[in-house]
Amino acid sequence: MPKPIRHESPDMGIPTLYSYARDGGSPSRPVEPAAPPTGADPGEHAFGRLFGASPAMQDVFHLIERVAPSYVSVLIVGESGCGKELIAQTLHAMSRCSHAPFVALNCGALPPNLVEAELFGYEKGAFTGANRTHQGFFERAHGGTLFLDEITEMPIDLQVRLLRVLETGRVIRVGGDQEIECNVRVLAATNRDPMEALRDNRLREDLLYRLAVFPIVVPPLREREDDVILLANAFLKELNAEYGTAKAFAADAADKLRSHSWPGNVRELKNCIQRAYIMADGIVEIDTLAPLGQNERAGSRQVVEFEIGTSLEEVEQQLIIATLDRFRGDKRRAAKALGVSLKTIYNRLNEYASDASLLGGDEGPLVPAVSSAGSQV
Repeated sequence: MPKPIRHESPDMGIPTLYSYARDGGSPSRPVEPAAPPTGADPGEHAFGRLFGASPAMQDVFHLIERVAPSYVSVLIVGESGCGKELIAQTLHAMSRCSHAPFVALNCGALPPNLVEAELFGYEKGAFTGANRTHQGFFERAHGGTLFLDEITEMPIDLQVRLLRVLETGRVIRVGGDQEIECNVRVLAATNRDPMEALRDNRLREDLLYRLAVFPIVVPPLREREDDVILLANAFLKELNAEYGTAKAFAADAADKLRSHSWPGNVRELKNCIQRAYIMADGIVEIDTLAPLGQNERAGSRQVVEFEIGTSLEEVEQQLIIATLDRFRGDKRRAAKALGVSLKTIYNRLNEYASDASLLGGDEGPLVPAVSSAGSQV
């Protein structure tokens, strides 16, 4: 049976939340060991559209199994790119309303003045441009599941109306006066800490408790042990099946995949595998992954560290070179990021040109000379 875990904030004004995890007794679903570093079959560790062999993800799968058949609201908390919408889709697919619609709304993707109309619908003539009656997301999800992604991006005043709809199960379209019954299970997600969202006035306390009947916290990819290898194999297998190929990872792929912190989580990993697949003829070299190449030079967080006492001239030189490296030599973007003129970048590079080892042995000035009349000579 799952046991409650208290999440308390040092701020006495923030209420206590509970999440759930398995106790140390006899779990209904055993935790499987992490997948081997290479050659793992992703299908052995598939859970719907999700993959994971790490204990952290096995706990998430167990929570999904327990809560999916119920009708309670679920709040999914996790960093961007960790698969929150896939978890919502899995909850819907395993629920009693799986035959009904699954409707998703990204609350941060719409302008604030359109969220209300899209969420609750509007009547013809309700405002300029309302040329017809429009069903909102609640009506379209009737009998099924409504997924509210990035719920903390919803305007705070609109959260009051959302709370009433959740409590009554009825909506009123913008410009209308008739209540419409909507039988909808609501799932929500956020990439923010719910407690911080409360402190920052981005989320109402009463709405939080209405949505977080059953919270699920999704671990970031860096905390999922060798799931990065499992997922990489799964993505490559999908690409091979889609294009009828038999490409394989290079021998050192596992080590290079593990060496990256994956700040973009599973979304970043999938994008990287797709780029590497495109670049590969038969053997997928992990060096073709652009984000990994940048991180090996600038560090996993893309930072430049200086020892105390380093001269300002040397600090400036290292920062300019690292910024150019970050933007793949695009001097205009580097200048904009550093807040200096393009001419300043060229002048500094000409000063550094004598160091052939740093700039790859380029000879001569890096920017054409300019005559007093302003033309290149």
